[in-house]
Amino acid sequence: MSIGDISLTAGMRNNLVALQNTANLVKTTQEHLSTGKKVNSALDNPVEFFASQNMLNAANDLASYKDGMSNGIQMIQAANQGITGITSLIAQAKSIAQSAIGASAADKTTLNGQYASILTQIDKMAADSGFQGVNLLSAAGTYTVTFGKTAGDSLALTGTDATTGAPSGATGLKISNTLVWVADANIQTDIGSLDAATGTLRTLSNTLASSLSVITTRQDFSTNMINVLQTGSDNLVLADTNQEGANMLMLQTRQSLGTTALSLASQAAQAVLKLFG
Repeated sequence: MSIGDISLTAGMRNNLVALQNTANLVKTTQEHLSTGKKVNSALDNPVEFFASQNMLNAANDLASYKDGMSNGIQMIQAANQGITGITSLIAQAKSIAQSAIGASAADKTTLNGQYASILTQIDKMAADSGFQGVNLLSAAGTYTVTFGKTAGDSLALTGTDATTGAPSGATGLKISNTLVWVADANIQTDIGSLDAATGTLRTLSNTLASSLSVITTRQDFSTNMINVLQTGSDNLVLADTNQEGANMLMLQTRQSLGTTALSLASQAAQAVLKLFG
């Protein structure tokens, strides 16, 4: 039906427009109540909508970096478990070596076999101390923990060879095994290499502890920043449900009054019908 096909009185038209406006406000208020947001799209408030989205995007970026931080923490913890186990095995090897001092040749041979077996277990434990394919007790184990978008905002975790290694080599713990414990001097040499390996493990443990402290601090910072960004985003777009509920009650009252006013405005037109009664 085109505009003008039916003529309405000025009072009826004004009341009809008022009802239409009230209906639109009711629809908007219902949307605020159902979504919990006063800004649901850029059409509602472009400035607040895009500012809120930027904050959420920054929060999501930080959340993605936190996954990498968690992996880094687990890698350090796996390496620390390996260091703890290897340190215990070294203590056992040292105890066996000390028992061999002054023992008979036959006992020395037996004890040396036990000693060699423990060294093999040290190598196996070092190889098993990785997490998701990264082993920080291996020279090949490396991982970069990224904290943010800025270049260099990261921490590199570099692996250290924690196998027994060759006594004269450049890698590993350089734990020696003279193989044949004939003279006590040979045994003392092996004990010395065990003590040196324990010191190396302690230094490595301190290095990993320092890296762990940095990562956990940055992880806590990222968690707090995500909360700040989400709160800031919510402050821009979330609706006050108490206010919106009060608005709905007022609009419903206005609709009722508008319908009554429209009915009253139509009474003048209805009076014409009485002329034909």
